[in-house]
Amino acid sequence: MIHPNILPLAGYAVGITAARRADELGALFVRKGATVRYGPAIRIVPLSDDTELYSATRNLLDDPPAVVVATTGIGFRGWIEAAEGWGLGEQLLAGLSRSSVMTRGPKAKGAIRAAGLSEDYSPASESNAELLQHLLSSGVEGQRIAVQLHGEPLPYFADALRGAGAEVIEIPVYRWVGPADPGPLDRLVDAVLDGSIDAMPFTSAPAAASMLAMAKRSGRLPALVNALLNRVVVACVGPITAGPLVAYGIGAVQPERARIGALARTVSEALVTSSPRLCAAGRQVELRGQAAIVDGELCEVAPAPMAVLRALAANPGRVVSRRELISALPGGGEEHAVETAIGRLRTSLGEGKLVQTVVKRGYRLAVEREPA
Repeated sequence: MIHPNILPLAGYAVGITAARRADELGALFVRKGATVRYGPAIRIVPLSDDTELYSATRNLLDDPPAVVVATTGIGFRGWIEAAEGWGLGEQLLAGLSRSSVMTRGPKAKGAIRAAGLSEDYSPASESNAELLQHLLSSGVEGQRIAVQLHGEPLPYFADALRGAGAEVIEIPVYRWVGPADPGPLDRLVDAVLDGSIDAMPFTSAPAAASMLAMAKRSGRLPALVNALLNRVVVACVGPITAGPLVAYGIGAVQPERARIGALARTVSEALVTSSPRLCAAGRQVELRGQAAIVDGELCEVAPAPMAVLRALAANPGRVVSRRELISALPGGGEEHAVETAIGRLRTSLGEGKLVQTVVKRGYRLAVEREPA
């Protein structure tokens, strides 16, 4: 029985690449006992002085759109604030008030209402796909439609509308760029590779793409993809966010609703479900990301010994050769590295009998039976 003071995610480490609301997301994991490592992969650059945004805004003022699509609250507010800075705020709101306003989710809806406007449609799923389907099914041929972007182009969205005969004006309110200091992200990639990160929840496609791009530039992409495929729980807030990962064959769990709270719950459930449990040397053992629970007590374990323990637990009761254990170690090594890891593992677990040495063959867990 696990000690009641052990939180459900104690022993796990979560990596967060988000630019916005990173602290909020991290707090959800810390509250459950996880350790959080931050490595911002992107930053948001507002375009209040950007000629492209100004040009698009003037275009709409000269010929107001029939439909306005607001995809994010922060983006819509940024657009209005930029227009106010140019002395065009009242004129823009007056023009938008004559348009049919559609929002992707509750935050965009809140920003619309705060500006004194009201929405005509907002999809229950909070997805761009459902919003696009609503527009297409209602008929858009010959209509002028403004689409507020959310940090990156939405080519499939705009192209589908144009293909149906609409004139689309894209409103680029802010853009994603690389982090001002790439150091934390660089260290987060290293942490994934050395086995000290157990889950990576992504909240935007640009963040996922930026992390993969950094790994590619530094020659670590194959190793990163391998880790995300085989060991790390990867989660995305929605299918668009998952896009850059899917391109490398990396699957990601997703919550039913595209919310940060739901994302954190999905990650938590995936981690708990994937925790191996067994009985060895008369002890109940549960493996967590960076720790093991032995008879209800949490034992912290360093990455190399933990990698060895996972390899042994994957073959309960079977003798695992030193060669196999070398391949399980982060970065590989030699037989001496395995012996060192075994010694540290026994010390961390506080029970030498859990891991048995089989002379000239390797090591095995003293597994008796699967726990009930």
